[in-house]
Amino acid sequence: ATLTCSKPSMMHAAKVQKLFIVLSHNGMDVDLKMASKVTGIDAIMGGHTHDGVFQPVVVENAGGKTLVTNAGSNGKFLGVLDLDVKDGKVADFRYKLLPVFSNLLEANKDMQTLIDKIREPYQKELAEELAVCDDVLYRRGNFNGTFDQLICDALMEGLDAPLAFSPGFRWGTSVLPGQPITFEHVADQTAITYGTVTRNEMTGETVKNILEDVADNLFNADPYYQHGGDMK
Repeated sequence: ATLTCSKPSMMHAAKVQKLFIVLSHNGMDVDLKMASKVTGIDAIMGGHTHDGVFQPVVVENAGGKTLVTNAGSNGKFLGVLDLDVKDGKVADFRYKLLPVFSNLLEANKDMQTLIDKIREPYQKELAEELAVCDDVLYRRGNFNGTFDQLICDALMEGLDAPLAFSPGFRWGTSVLPGQPITFEHVADQTAITYGTVTRNEMTGETVKNILEDVADNLFNADPYYQHGGDMK
């Protein structure tokens, strides 16, 4: 079955023995509010905000209870939810957030061959070493990750601008101190669909309005008005 929403959310639902499970890309805060308002949902397994939730949040609503959880992002965790069902209702549950150690898992040979074939023409460029890390470069919070700062510093220097804005999203490969920064690391952080770089003249009032608007999108007291997920 499919759960249709008025908001442009990507949501899918599956019925299993009279249970209603929602796979959501709303974000944790939105899912928590939805669980409190919408009855009949047994569990919501969500994404978007990349939260590693180690145990489901049990949300009470007019029709009963709903389990809400998130399993991080980028394949770092596998969320495993076991439900004990009696008389068509969840009597108990067990949940584990299993870490995925990809370096310990044997790659599928056919898939690895396909990936190697696609990457081969670009491998030399991707492996080019651009610099060496002095500190950990990461993008894990909503704003001010060290890789975010590096990108903004580069934008200010390259465009001769006193300010730089960059979306503080939470993905990409971290680079350790002493490790070479390759072109692939930079592409990993910047190769996004909305990665247009522009240089504009702005008044102080405009800068203030931009930052307040983005903060409202991220921290609005009503989760239904939250969107984007990152601070500039």
